Formats: sequence, C-alpha cells, structure tokens
Amino acid sequence: MELLVSKFGFVIIKKENKMLSPKRTKFRKFKKGRIHALRGNLETISLGRFGIQAMSSARISAKVIEAARRTMTRKIKRSGKVWVKVFPDIGVTKKPAEVRMGKGKGGIDHWVCRVQKGQILFELAGVSSVLAKQAASLVYNKLPIPIKFIERI
Repeated sequence: MELLVSKFGFVIIKKENKMLSPKRTKFRKFKKGRIHALRGNLETISLGRFGIQAMSSARISAKVIEAARRTMTRKIKRSGKVWVKVFPDIGVTKKPAEVRMGKGKGGIDHWVCRVQKGQILFELAGVSSVLAKQAASLVYNKLPIPIKFIERI
C-alpha cells in the first residue's frame, strides 16, 4: 500500500495490484525446484463440464493465469462459470539491475505455479461446447505451454 498526497493536501491510499499471490507463506524465499511430470491423463474434470488441460510441464506466472481467466470470461460474456484450478504460490526472486554480485538473494519479483503435464488448469460450465472451444482457443494464445480442450462424458 502506498500513500500519496495530492496538491490539495488530501491523502490518497493506492493499493498495489497483486493479482494472484498467497497471503502468507512458510518461507520468505523459495528454491527453483523441478517440475515432475505426471504420467498420462491422471487428472479429470471435477467441477465443470469442459476443461483446459496442460500438455507439458512448466512454470506459469500469476499474470499469465489472470490474463487467461479474463480472456475466457470475456469470451463467454460472464454467462457461465469459470474455475481456476491452479494457484501461484511459489515466489520467484530477482535482483535489481546493475547490482554487484554477492550480498544475498534478491527480493520476490513475481509469483508462479508449477504446472505438470496432464494437469487441469481451468474448468468451464454453463456454456455451449462451441463457445467453450472458442474460449479455449483464445486461452491457447495466452499460455506459454500447449493445452488440450477436454469435455466431460
């Protein structure tokens, strides 16, 4: 939160736009870690009728998840329901530009989530299959990994 003073003397409170991030974590900084791939299609759709499944393992940032969610809700015109099945809970650190080596690890720059192959990223319900496929094709352009549109039988 940032406090600003206007030219008339009013104090303006400006909230930071922290898209998706955990309220608190066990540790301040995290190791990079590995993303172990699941074997096959282990995850199934649990909440909605349609789903978007990851076809490879990667780290997806909070900005990308939020952009994909917004794109999907705009396409379905808020008529259906969208569930986001991933949450960015791993902080990625970064040191400022032109800082000398040493002096410890940098501060947290952004939040990511580790996505495994075969994991369901988003679920949709309350829309037609044609509209859901169109929304998935728009989401495909936002995500850094290949995805697959799946439907509950």
